[in-house]
Order: sequence, then structure tokens, then C-alpha cells
Amino acid sequence: MNPDKPSLLVVDDEQVVRESLTRWFTEEGYNVHCSPSASDALRCLADHHFDLLLVDIRMPGMDGIELQRRLHEQDSDAAVIVMTGYASVDTAVTAMKQGAFDYVTKPFDPDEFSTVVKKALEHQHLQRENRALREALEITTEDIELIGRSAPIEHVRELIRTVAPTDATVLIEGESGTGKELVARAIHRCSRRRLLPMVVVHCGAITETLIESELFGHEKGAFTGAQYRKKGKFEAAAGGTVFLDEVADVSLKTQTDLLRVLQEREVVRVGSTAAIPVDFRCVAATNKNLEALVKEGTFRSDLFYRLNVFRITIPPLRERPEDIPLLASWFVKRFSEQMNRRFGGLDADALQLLCRHPWPGNVRELENAVERAMVVGREPYLHAPDFAVGDSPPASPAELSLEAMERHHIQRVLHQFNGNQTQSARALGIDRVTLYHKIKRYNLTVRSAGAEPRP
Repeated sequence: MNPDKPSLLVVDDEQVVRESLTRWFTEEGYNVHCSPSASDALRCLADHHFDLLLVDIRMPGMDGIELQRRLHEQDSDAAVIVMTGYASVDTAVTAMKQGAFDYVTKPFDPDEFSTVVKKALEHQHLQRENRALREALEITTEDIELIGRSAPIEHVRELIRTVAPTDATVLIEGESGTGKELVARAIHRCSRRRLLPMVVVHCGAITETLIESELFGHEKGAFTGAQYRKKGKFEAAAGGTVFLDEVADVSLKTQTDLLRVLQEREVVRVGSTAAIPVDFRCVAATNKNLEALVKEGTFRSDLFYRLNVFRITIPPLRERPEDIPLLASWFVKRFSEQMNRRFGGLDADALQLLCRHPWPGNVRELENAVERAMVVGREPYLHAPDFAVGDSPPASPAELSLEAMERHHIQRVLHQFNGNQTQSARALGIDRVTLYHKIKRYNLTVRSAGAEPRP
């Protein structure tokens, strides 16, 4: 068959219908294949792709309505025209409800049938274009900006600008939570592949028994439960980008298969021996030292060299503390919109607390801390006691004294009760007079919800 021509599958138990439609549509310039039954059609679909199916309703065994239902379970975008010699409102409604593009009645008018087929193929083409545009719009409207003005993050931006227009394989290194996927999306968005999908593979989240099927696809019957043929991630990328997140977590066997795909640009589905060409750009990420794993013998050196064409190392948050206020403010703005709350930012004590925290979980930990603070905090500003990171001992040795810890704890309780000294004293297990003197002694901030009697 000519791959440049649209392909049709005619499913009808009458030989004369199959022969007539084959002759008509071959003359129209289509590739035409025929099946005498629904079960035979399913076997054909397991091995070949068709742009449009012409399906008879009345057939022995599985009828056309049941075949159409199974087709749409396998592929919701399958284009179907239903054929029937027993036109009725019921069959038309049933076919259209199940997603048929149209239905035609026997005997056929060749010109009318040809017009319906052309419209169906045009509709299918528009659906694919619209889906690609929606995917592109979702990508480009996501917030993929790298927040920060520090020299390390500016260097990362420059590396993205350098490599994105090329098709070079990129290896992104960085601790957990530094934003490796964010950088991968920035690379994809700035590349010539940006209108095509970016397919994310979380290597550490897929079991060893399923990862080959997920990456390379499988044929029907390849293993127990494989009821249909399935495309893998590399085929699904279809001209876009494949992002291999935490690539160090794959086994040596899978590493061998990955190396072959990167070298040959083709995949072999599980249960098949046929090589399928694939077009993709590879971006990989890891929070481990791949060079050290190569020396240990747990990561293939040849795969490392294939991945390490262009390397981007994302600095941990502790190495760019000047970016913390910008990041925190950005998260406050984002969560304010999501939670429908009105926070104007963070006070000086809160910023000081965040800037001195080591952030072992990096930007992700900061994001979670801000989100939690906005749940427990009170508008219009976030204060140091709102942040769970304040539960950890202060960094300065001078602040490790019992007096400093008492001051910090009382301030948290006061904030929790919105400055209500009666409730705060009760929670602390002291009377209001004692609390009043401690507030004076430690010069604590009291945000009173209303006037209270003097102690």
C-alpha cells in the first residue's frame, strides 16, 4: 500500500459489496483493504492502521454496532462510517451515539458515498490538528519560567537557550525538588518540536515487568492481559520530546534497550520482531551521579555517553538563597489565586526564617511550606510562625537557648489564636498575667482580633 494515500477498511459479509467498494475507492486514490467479518477486522486492526472504517451493521456473529463499540474502546478517535441495508431511526441513533461519523444505506450511490468518505477523512484530519494545537497551547500556557535572578539560575537559562533550538540529547542533573522537569519543559517549549507532544516517563514509578511495554509498546497477546496492540512512549511522542525522569532507576536490561533506541531511532514492540522507526528528541534527568554509577557497574557507560551530549546541572536552593524571596512571593501569588485568599506577601521575620533554612527538599519543599502556611495563616501577610520550618531549631547557636525557644513558641501560639491572649494563655498552660509579662519581656507581636481587658 502507498503510505501517502488514505487507507480504508471495508467490513462487510457480502463479497459483491466488498468488491464494488474496493473498485470504487481504489479508483478514487485510496488504499483499500477488506474483511468479511467483524472478528477478521479486529485481527487486521491489530496489525495495520486505517484512516477510516466502512462497517456493515448486519453481519453473522459480531454485528457492526458491537464492532464499533470495541473499536472505540481501543481507540476513541477511530473514524467509522456505518453501512446498512435496513435503514431505520434506531440503527442510525445507535451508530451515531457510539461515535460513528455518518451512516449510509444500501444500495449505495457512488458519488454520495465518496462525498461522505471525503468529509469523514477531513474531519479526522481536523481533529488531529486541533488535538495537536490544544496540546501545544497547554504547554505554552503553563508557567515554565525559572524564578530567580541569581547567577546560577541565569546560567541555567543561558544553557536552555543554547541547546533548545538543536535536537541534541540533554542530561539534566540536580537534587530532588530542584525543578528538573521544569527545565525539560522549557527546553521542549523553546524547540522546533514545541507543537508536538512532550511525553514524560517517570522511570522509577514503573515496575520492571511493565517498563518495556510502557516504553516500547506491545502487540496483542504479547503477555497476559495484553488484549490490544499498544504504542509505547517513544511512538506516542511522534516527532516531539521524550523526557526520561530519574533515568538512573532503570535496570541494566532496560538500559540496553534504551541504548538501542537512542542509537537506531527505532523500537521493537514486546511480542514482535518488526522494527518501527521513531522520531523524537530525548531529554533525561537524574538526581544521582551517573558517572559514579558507571564506575560501580550499575549504569552502562555507553548509555551514559549517549545521554550526556549536553549537560545542565541545576543548583540546589541552598546555593542560591537570594532567589528564596522571589520564589516564596511567586508561590504566595499562585496559591492566593487557587485558594481564593488575599495574601499580600511575607513579613520580614518570615523571609528571614525562609532564607536561613537549608531546604533539603529544594524548591518543592519551599512550595509545600508556603502552601501549608497559607492554609493556617491569616490574611493579609504570612508570618514566621505560619511556617512549619520554624519547628526546627534556629541555625544560630545564640538562638538555641531555652529563652529563645520559649519566645519563638509563645509567638507561634499567639499567632495561632490571632492574638487572643486568653486563649493563648490557656493553650500555653499559664495565666493571662504571666503571658502579658512574657509578651512585654520578649517584645512579641500581638495581632488582636478585638479589644481585651488589660491584665
